[in-house]
Amino acid sequence: MKPLTPWQLDMIPWYVFVAYWLISWLRVKRTKVQESLKDRLTTIIPMVIAFELLFSSALRFGFLGRRFIPAETWVAQAGVALTAFGIAIAIWARYYLGQYWSARVTLKEGHRIIRSGPYAFVRHPIYTGMLLAAVGTALVVGEWRGVLGVLVMLAAHTHKALREQTLLTSELGEEYGSYRRATGFLFPRLWSAATIDTPAERS
Repeated sequence: MKPLTPWQLDMIPWYVFVAYWLISWLRVKRTKVQESLKDRLTTIIPMVIAFELLFSSALRFGFLGRRFIPAETWVAQAGVALTAFGIAIAIWARYYLGQYWSARVTLKEGHRIIRSGPYAFVRHPIYTGMLLAAVGTALVVGEWRGVLGVLVMLAAHTHKALREQTLLTSELGEEYGSYRRATGFLFPRLWSAATIDTPAERS
């Protein structure tokens, strides 16, 4: 039996991610308010493009098919490890978010702020985990299409988070503002709460 290639190894965490999301999707609270289809598409379309860049060779043309990093074994191994680490963070965050999770920008009935697990440090740890995993996959791919895929995913998650902040601020007010000041956006806060920051959001 041949050993798995770095690409095959890198796909395993993503399969686990998809499986966990499908299973946990069945246990969420009823939605109170949700975004429009138009707003939803501003997330779906970029994410489809990002995954196409990362996982398909269909867009492997021109500079997108050129390598941005040498095809070294240690690079691919580091990418696999980063993908697994990122998916672990995303699943950890999804577990703590529990019934309040939604694929859309929504408010659930009885919505409350989650402050445990990764949410004690970061407001959007699911996005953080997915981005880290995407960076890992980009390293395994080693081509500029992977880098572009990560950037597109970053833009999509950031835009979605900014819509979430508006909704949560209107519903939870200063309670959410206090939480925002105590946590980082996508990564743990390494600076004073007095510095410039985005208004408020959830992952």
